[in-house]
Amino acid sequence: MSGGVDSSVAAALLVERGFEVVGVTLHLWDAEGASQVGRCCAPEDREDARLVCDHLGVPHYVLDERDRFRSDVVEPFVEAYLAGRTPSPCVTCNQHVKLGRLAAIADTLGAGVIATGHYARIERDPSGRPQLLRGVDRAKDQSYFLYGVPTQILGRMVFPLGGLTKDRTRDEGRRLGVPRWDKPDSQELCFVPDGDIGGFVERERSGAPGGRITDETGATLGVHGGLHRFTVGQRKGLGLGGGPVRYVLRVVPESAEVVVGPAERLFGTRVRVPDAAWTGARRVEPFEAGVRVRYRHTPARARVVPSGDGFEAEFLEPQRAITPGQAAVVYVGDEVVAGGFIA
Repeated sequence: MSGGVDSSVAAALLVERGFEVVGVTLHLWDAEGASQVGRCCAPEDREDARLVCDHLGVPHYVLDERDRFRSDVVEPFVEAYLAGRTPSPCVTCNQHVKLGRLAAIADTLGAGVIATGHYARIERDPSGRPQLLRGVDRAKDQSYFLYGVPTQILGRMVFPLGGLTKDRTRDEGRRLGVPRWDKPDSQELCFVPDGDIGGFVERERSGAPGGRITDETGATLGVHGGLHRFTVGQRKGLGLGGGPVRYVLRVVPESAEVVVGPAERLFGTRVRVPDAAWTGARRVEPFEAGVRVRYRHTPARARVVPSGDGFEAEFLEPQRAITPGQAAVVYVGDEVVAGGFIA
């Protein structure tokens, strides 16, 4: 329970359905200064989770997972940006911190089921295997972040909000009298609440080396203060002054170059994922599917070819700003069948 509306309403719905509920909040990060209020890592949010549990009449535990979160999520996040990649920390957090830890806590408490406020669904195939499906609310669907959850954990999970829209979730919170049911949503990364990723990376790792900003011919257009300030598809903050509108096409860690060019050069048709997690049986033959290359991306039709431990996908139509470090997630219909980080 983060103290936000979603996990609070999920808990309330489970209590209403007759489950014996225990609220668990993982203390992951210490938000500082003005960034504390309304963040899932702030003291106010832990207090909101406690208030909800008091309202529901259920126990509430806060567990300190700051060391694990820093080592498994924050430090790889910083290193990825310094190496010219754009990471997906919420994927890493769900895989390596939140859900695995919650499964262990559930075992300690004797709980058979693990619930979260994610907008995703679990169904069972005829053999009883759990299937991870997109949430009904396409604008809030979070199945993208859950592709790497091991099957043994997925089989213990319930997502009470998976069949709801966000508006309906708030309506249910109001109906059930959940404290702070109208609390605003969090919009940025929990450990970068001001949205300034470059500034966060510099605070964590000072002295990042600079390099050149070039066009595709290799001509120097300007200089930059570090690769961590750039991501594929970026238009603002290039510091190039006048001239034609340019976008970041590539970030080249070997030469510390940022390559820029026109918007039409952002489109590509192929993505490679060298190390993938497969939900259920790993596929060996090529197949057609929808592939998302970022969270706010509608699954695009592609031919997916399993290769080694991963897969390659060739899109039927070019896709914009395919970015190394982001997750590519494969869907057959609404079902997540595979996912991994883009090379």
